[in-house]
Amino acid sequence: MKLDKELEVAIRLAREAGQVILHYYSAPPDVGWKAEHEPVTVADTAANELIVAGLAAAFPDDGLLAEETPDTAARLSHERLWVIDPLDGTKEFIKKNGEFSVMIGLALDGRASLGVVYQPTADRLFYATPAEGAYLVRGTGAPERLAVSEITEPSDMCLAVSRSHRSEKIDAVRAALGIEREIRSGSVGLKIGLICERQCDLYIHPSPQTKQWDTCAPEALLVGAGGRMTDLAGQPFVYNRRDLYNRNGILATNGRTHERILERVAEAFG
Repeated sequence: MKLDKELEVAIRLAREAGQVILHYYSAPPDVGWKAEHEPVTVADTAANELIVAGLAAAFPDDGLLAEETPDTAARLSHERLWVIDPLDGTKEFIKKNGEFSVMIGLALDGRASLGVVYQPTADRLFYATPAEGAYLVRGTGAPERLAVSEITEPSDMCLAVSRSHRSEKIDAVRAALGIEREIRSGSVGLKIGLICERQCDLYIHPSPQTKQWDTCAPEALLVGAGGRMTDLAGQPFVYNRRDLYNRNGILATNGRTHERILERVAEAFG
């Protein structure tokens, strides 16, 4: 299925939301709390409003699931669902280290089918559909085709890990896989970008606290670059579920030895 209009609109809205976020980025952060350890800023809500309004205007018959918009059961009746994280990496935004992104995904019949990840501080835009592949645009440059690494030996791989949510379990995984190198970054989308750019080869997030908007756009990007994403039980992610949470964590790899890594991770976690 060609998704040219959908991709064009999602890219435009991601860039526009990025400019809104940068406007607030230059000022002291106005921080509230949705829950313990879950901050929200005016930049989150402003970007969310822009994206939701833009998608609703362009695709009025589609469902919407956005982090800063109250969720309702109405989305469950839609075969097409936009899945939006308007500011992935709010803690990094607050710390002003630049490692945050705008993420817009489209799920068709429950599968991640389009992804846009935009890092406004670096003006880097990742976009993909599994059918057309994954690309990176740096500033005003031409799109660069992305492809994951071909490394098959886990001990030769570089692991992408969370800067703000690094679990102690990651050390057990590194030991089980013999991994010596890791790169820390904020935003799930940017960590998947590291895999797509061949700077890293896998990403493991054992927490059950991520939600559908954390993985939809990144999964489409990774698949478009030739990689694979499942939960830690090896099950595919299904979007537009009633339960928002990814209860079994995240494993994203270059796809070369995904099953082998799953087995080693299971052993490491006991």
